[in-house]
Amino acid sequence: MPELPDITVYVERLGALLVGATLETLRLCNPFFLRTVTPPWQSAQGRRVAAVTRLGKRIALTLEPELHLVVHLMKLGRLKWDTRRKSPGLKLLHATLAFDRGALHVIEIGPKKRASLHVVADAAALAAMRPDGIEPLECSLAAFSEAVHRENHTLKRVLTDQRIIAGIGNAYSDEILHAARLSPVSLSQKLDAEATARLWQATRETLQRWTEQLRRETGEGFPEHVTAFREGMAVHGRHKQPCPVCGTAVERIVYADRETNYCARCQTGGRRLADRALSRLLGEDWPRTLEELEERRR
Repeated sequence: MPELPDITVYVERLGALLVGATLETLRLCNPFFLRTVTPPWQSAQGRRVAAVTRLGKRIALTLEPELHLVVHLMKLGRLKWDTRRKSPGLKLLHATLAFDRGALHVIEIGPKKRASLHVVADAAALAAMRPDGIEPLECSLAAFSEAVHRENHTLKRVLTDQRIIAGIGNAYSDEILHAARLSPVSLSQKLDAEATARLWQATRETLQRWTEQLRRETGEGFPEHVTAFREGMAVHGRHKQPCPVCGTAVERIVYADRETNYCARCQTGGRRLADRALSRLLGEDWPRTLEELEERRR
């Protein structure tokens, strides 16, 4: 799923391309993509783009006079910019927004169509779509600490719950927890002040670093390779590959369609976290520590 760094760069490039442009036509190719009835989506046509903003993981296009198109890409949605205004084909296409200077295509890869478009009429309706979670790059340590300790959840859930912290998903939460040297299953209300400060700092540094890297990669163009698996990530998507800090093979736990990657030596004191499927299958044969795992390999 595109997360804060990806959405930030999307918004910046869309702002540079679209502010001042006129939305000539809005073509809906998948009726399930549109999630609102009023205002009618046709009323967006012929309006000029006033601003492009980020609402957590959502992208909002503000049109004049006041009307807002809010797109949530979910896990596999992507944006394509085409100055030729040529359709990429109907198989993946949700909608095409044709402007006087190019076309913005909203596509979604895969059979599950979860991306959405909301058409909202005013600032109050737009504000209601903003997630409740704090903005991780704008909040103070005190605000971050209050949010993290408000409920007792695993740190992985705290970082990815948009009601607590906005904009972070599966990929960057793995990177943040590795940088903070914290276990993804540690409980938030058990974090002491030092660990909380470390998590706050790691959150800021990780998101800022990747945002800057994506800006450099994109330059004056448009993001073309938005992915959760990037060269240079420490643990996310790197199962069995060496941790860049200690060289230990990266571990993973899988639940539903979400995979969590971590370094057992850097983050969990050498303890391997139980994968629900494998640990139940193997029972007592499941190696619970790196030492046990190494003995089994011998």
